Amino acid sequence: MAMNNKILKTLFAAALTCSTATFAVDAILFVPEVYPIGEVNQGDTKHIALKGANVSQKEITLENVMGQGIGMSNFKYPSKIAPGGAINIEFDMDFSGMEGPINAMVVMVGTDGKPYTASLEGFVKTPLFFGEKMFDAGYYAKGEKREWTFYVWETDKKARPELSLDKASAKEFSIKTKPVKLNVDKLDEIKEGGTVPGLKVTLTTKGLKREGWELKQKSIRKVVSFKSKKYPKATPEVLVVGYWKD
Repeated sequence: MAMNNKILKTLFAAALTCSTATFAVDAILFVPEVYPIGEVNQGDTKHIALKGANVSQKEITLENVMGQGIGMSNFKYPSKIAPGGAINIEFDMDFSGMEGPINAMVVMVGTDGKPYTASLEGFVKTPLFFGEKMFDAGYYAKGEKREWTFYVWETDKKARPELSLDKASAKEFSIKTKPVKLNVDKLDEIKEGGTVPGLKVTLTTKGLKREGWELKQKSIRKVVSFKSKKYPKATPEVLVVGYWKD
């Protein structure tokens, strides 16, 4: 697909005025320079098309294109880009497990090993807000019990959330929930007795398992996943960290 001549002229002008070697010589330049993903819902999948040009004086041959981070798949890209030629990179981006501001990068690798990059930014909206997202298990021996309490409420603060553990996480953890009214004016001082309908959640270990790659690791990193019937596409998670007692 041919690129509009006005866009190509813009690309070349930007390349000539750029002071870094990356853009001045043998570069792929995209317009806009940072692709605006915009605001998306957690769990959505979006098809993204990046448009740019080879602003160097020689042909660029791509060996591979990949996403730096999670959620990118099904890449489509040209194998060769002629000098001054247009380049379109297309892929799907899954926003499951993401929330808040995101800064992602697409990496294009030439057959000569040289990398080229494209940046993206956006914001992932989550329907459920967790007062805390990371918990410390300390030095942990197999079978020990750990327990943490935190608060959850809906982002729009209008209704009480419904929450349960993901099937896989339920093998190592259990939860108890209690309906409460919260004051969330200060996120570092969440209090009961306000007007926001929420849940008081108690997360308890059933006995963390050390298996697979974890057998060679001293550190603990357990992602605890939740689900909600009201928001089936949402993928809220918390992280449990610590160290195994040998």
